[in-house]
Amino acid sequence: MAENNMGGQQVLLLPEGASRLLGRDAQRTNIAVAVAVANAVKTTLGPKGMDKMLVSDLGDIVITNDGATILEEMNVEHPVAKILVDVAKTQDREVGDGTTSVIITAGGLLKGAEDLLEQGIHPTIIIKGYKMAAGKAAEILSKYSKSVEISDEQTLQKIAMVSMGSKNIGDDSTKAQISKLVIKAVKQVMEKTQDGKYRIDHDFIKVEKKAGGSIADTALINGVLIDKEVAHPGMPKSLTNAKIALLDVALEIEKTETDAKIEITSPDQIQSYLQQEERMLKEMVEKVKKSGANFVVTQKGIDDMAQHYLAKAGIMAVRRVKKSDIEKLSKATGAKIITSLDDLNSEDLGHAGIVEERKIAGEQMVFVEKCKDPKSVTIFVRGGTQQVIDEAERSLNDVIGAVSATIENDGRYVIGGGSIEIDIADELRNYSGQVGGREQLAIQKFADALEGIPKTLAESAGIDAIDTLVQLRSKHKAKDGKIYGVDVYRNAIGDMTKAGVFEPEKMKVQSIYSASEAAEMILRIDDIISSRGRSPGGQGGAPGMPPME
Repeated sequence: MAENNMGGQQVLLLPEGASRLLGRDAQRTNIAVAVAVANAVKTTLGPKGMDKMLVSDLGDIVITNDGATILEEMNVEHPVAKILVDVAKTQDREVGDGTTSVIITAGGLLKGAEDLLEQGIHPTIIIKGYKMAAGKAAEILSKYSKSVEISDEQTLQKIAMVSMGSKNIGDDSTKAQISKLVIKAVKQVMEKTQDGKYRIDHDFIKVEKKAGGSIADTALINGVLIDKEVAHPGMPKSLTNAKIALLDVALEIEKTETDAKIEITSPDQIQSYLQQEERMLKEMVEKVKKSGANFVVTQKGIDDMAQHYLAKAGIMAVRRVKKSDIEKLSKATGAKIITSLDDLNSEDLGHAGIVEERKIAGEQMVFVEKCKDPKSVTIFVRGGTQQVIDEAERSLNDVIGAVSATIENDGRYVIGGGSIEIDIADELRNYSGQVGGREQLAIQKFADALEGIPKTLAESAGIDAIDTLVQLRSKHKAKDGKIYGVDVYRNAIGDMTKAGVFEPEKMKVQSIYSASEAAEMILRIDDIISSRGRSPGGQGGAPGMPPME
């Protein structure tokens, strides 16, 4: 690719088929892609949001309205779209909810920046204004946030219900039942840190799913559900007051690491060799039996002969269990994970009220439940089809994230339904007047971008977005009007505290910072160079970028 022509001599910089976009062209392309991504997910926002059906190359179907899942499954090609996918993933990992909001806000920020760039304002000025606005927005959020006590399950349930509201799983009573399960699960696994705060490790809330039944059959198990069957048909299928041994060691004869040759010269030696193996396996089982364990879970294998001896001893066993499940079992039952059978004794055993193998949807599963004070629990999700339980699982992860984010952040929450965004936007506009300079224009655009949330909620409810925005601004100017937001069920603006629309402060803060940082990163780009050569029968370069000759 010829990049310059110095004194009639062609200077080659990029390979044949590479493409390049410079300056305003690069910015326009990037902004157009970001706005297109935001438009793709914006219709999914809120309780009246629509779902997307995503079909993969292999014909796998995903039906969802979870922002992060949509972007991931869309398999986007453009680099800017990939940046926004990362933003949604970060929001999902950090808070677990608010993935659609963060993309809508990022799209709004870039659309606002487009207007300012057209007016001749330099990108660095816009970036500076956005940084100032994001910092101020976090301050305003803190000012308007309220605190909920962990014992106030009613408010926590409202936060959970809002998170679940946009998901198409069951009716309101089912959602209320599931949100109670989630709160119970989160409170069961949370641990108090030295500074008096709470820490919740989501890994210890296992979400297991099986198609069959209905969403209403979803249940909380005070223990762990293992998607495996009992190793041997002769073993007991049910135990009460189980004493549990967790092993990270195989109950089989280890193969030698190096090639070993055994010379056998007579049939007696074969018999003796087999008897020796059998004796070793019997000794292993004796060690387990001696510890007092009647339920064994191992990450490794169990030899057929060892299974026979365990069954004879009345010991139930499950083999080849995932490491993550063994760790969950340890947290739930209090058992220590043992790597040497010689060290196994009664003090290392865990306890569970019931261990039972049950047939669910044609498959055997082992339930370890009724643990005394489990620090790991399982939510067992049921539903009519695979797509329904997949969406229910995504919804549960969002709700776990929302409830955890509230508890970990000193119980801080804000009024939802677009209400808090109107307050932040109003205060940002006042703040922009104090800032002065060209940055104030960027701060005003930041305020406009945040109002994209109530506008989108109004659109999804089928009411006029502009009228809704005008009414909300007017209400929020009044002394007692800060509680008003978009009531999507009544298709009007309404009191969000009566409707119980509360959202975690942490989710909003993360959403604002993530959207702002993504927009700032994209605005800094003034040159896109794609060095990918031409593919056979197609054009080279990134999507949306014509090759330059």
